[in-house]
Amino acid sequence: MAEPLLSVDGNLAAESLPPVVATQSYGLKQHILSPLETLAQSISTIAPTASPTMTIPLVFALAGNGTWLAYLFAGVGVFLVALCVSRFARYSASPGSLYVYASSTLRPVLGSVTAWALLLAYIATGASVVGGFINYANVLALAIVGRQFPSLLLVATSVGVSTLIAYRDVKISARLMLWIEVVSVTFIVTVAAMLLWRNGLHLDLDQMRLKGVEPSGVRLGVVLALFSFVGFESATTLGAEARDPLRTIPRAVIQSAILVGIFMIACAYSEVLGFRNAGQDFGQSAAPLHVLAEQAGIPILGPLIDVGALISMFACILACVTAAARVLMLMSHNGVTHKRLTRTHHRNATPGAAVIVVGLFTFLPAALLAARGVRGADIYGWMGSLATYGFITVYALVAIALPFHLKRERHLTPAMIGLSAAATAAMAFALIGTLYPVPPAPYNWLPYLYLAYLIAGLIWYLVNLKRSGPLNRTA
Repeated sequence: MAEPLLSVDGNLAAESLPPVVATQSYGLKQHILSPLETLAQSISTIAPTASPTMTIPLVFALAGNGTWLAYLFAGVGVFLVALCVSRFARYSASPGSLYVYASSTLRPVLGSVTAWALLLAYIATGASVVGGFINYANVLALAIVGRQFPSLLLVATSVGVSTLIAYRDVKISARLMLWIEVVSVTFIVTVAAMLLWRNGLHLDLDQMRLKGVEPSGVRLGVVLALFSFVGFESATTLGAEARDPLRTIPRAVIQSAILVGIFMIACAYSEVLGFRNAGQDFGQSAAPLHVLAEQAGIPILGPLIDVGALISMFACILACVTAAARVLMLMSHNGVTHKRLTRTHHRNATPGAAVIVVGLFTFLPAALLAARGVRGADIYGWMGSLATYGFITVYALVAIALPFHLKRERHLTPAMIGLSAAATAAMAFALIGTLYPVPPAPYNWLPYLYLAYLIAGLIWYLVNLKRSGPLNRTA
């Protein structure tokens, strides 16, 4: 049975934050995470260290001097969605995250689509970042011991340890993720600042004038840039475990979108500037921050950033397993998946069964691709693109659901209707960018794979519907 949404008094002003109401614990530890630890969940799922080291070079290969603009457009789109998500988070605290937000308002079948899309998004993101982990583990291995480690060993290690930590204690997970990202981002910011200083405090006119930039390249770059932001909403999966969730979670969602947006745009601008002076191909560099640290005159930070990137990849895998397991657990509570996945560990108070299943499905695609000799960078790109389809679907459905939810709460305003329309349009733009022009193989097959997955999820939903009746919508 679905848990009723937390709600506020109908007479409460729309701009006021509602008080926390007791919520079902689902067997999880309640209210143990501080606001900073809650923010860490979103930040770590975004993996801000991963984008400067892996994603920004891919965007540059498409958008060139328009890389910063692609990130600006993507950041604005994500911020619009973040505003929608934060509105829902003022009224609801649940491990189901965006799945609960959409299913509480839209038809049950769309709630099922949201659930399966969000689950895939987190799992595919985890598998994607396993590819980044392989890439940076081998960069460091070549530098230290002169040879690479077996990819399957790296897949098993990164996913296995992440699953073990997520199974053991969410508080340990949150603290670990927080400090990993703080250190890594500090190093990157230092390099970016020194690059700007050494190049003189003036605008790079080639970038500002978009020299040599094709509009289609920027449009395709926006889609890749969007992957740098996905996961900003994952703090919402900690609804049962965050302290004062109706306050801390909306703030974490907005803060993560703003902070990471500024960080990404600054990194995109400074990295393009730095590589132009380095005389190397930015889009083909295996460790771009290593090169840029030398350009900035602080080469000692190069290896440290590589280590930070490796650990950040691990933190992102951990964050994805943590988030996906809670979504899967609530799907089980709602009858969407097998009831055994509702179980929580009697001592750890974590969704142990769901964590194990999520860990397995994070491991399998990365392991299969690695076994076929696919490079870590390609695993990152392929699985990341698949994850983006899931996130776009969920973000769009949540944006569509917002005005209906606010109307029910008697808080609907013209501004909120405009926000919903703008966020939905931004996600539609991103989806079109993934489909046209038709990308090269294997990216051209990913939409069909994603569609087949959703159809399978809907068939499962219909089978359960016949067997147990319609899923109750949250009130």
